[in-house]
Amino acid sequence: MIPRADLHTHSIYSDGELIPAELVRRAQVLGHTVLAITDHVDMSNVEWVVTNVVKACELSEDYCNVIPGVEITHVPPRKIAEVAKMARRFGAKWVVVHGETVTEPVAPGTNRASVENPDIDVLAHPGFITLEEAQLAKDNDVLLEISGRAGHNITNGHVCQMARAVGAKMVIDSDTHQPENLMDDAAATVVARGAGLTEQEADIALHKTPFEYTRHLI
Repeated sequence: MIPRADLHTHSIYSDGELIPAELVRRAQVLGHTVLAITDHVDMSNVEWVVTNVVKACELSEDYCNVIPGVEITHVPPRKIAEVAKMARRFGAKWVVVHGETVTEPVAPGTNRASVENPDIDVLAHPGFITLEEAQLAKDNDVLLEISGRAGHNITNGHVCQMARAVGAKMVIDSDTHQPENLMDDAAATVVARGAGLTEQEADIALHKTPFEYTRHLI
């Protein structure tokens, strides 16, 4: 089984259906060796979510390498940096921002506030990200997500084009909320190729970039 890394998943600590242990175990069975639990946070719940996810990750480490993280969600753009610092302070090792997906009313400016900030690891499902924003993502080493989640994945092709144009790095994440959202390597490869990544680009996004960016965390 080809090792899989998924850097964007949710548990019952936000709107996921699974307790962390079951989420991690199900991911392990599908070949995951690295999993980030990135529950939704804003200013009001970041401490509670992160401290509990940290404990959950420690208890689940027998299954695979589990990284405690957050997905900063619908936070006003000017406060994203503040919430990211709070999350880090409480123990988050991986910070995702809920990008300007076309399926939700995310505040304009969210993408830019995220890619300007080297404290952000992944800009998730960034919708119609601009070329300038993609360039900033490259400059600040922020990964751009190709999403496996229905709805958010509508603009995967556009994200791929913008990332390719400037050389920004991409990752393939599931944005898991339900058990059936988890993707083994074959399913994640379909998402990558369907978004327009070449075979070589898909291999890098699936098997190199996520492991390189998390090596120091596990």
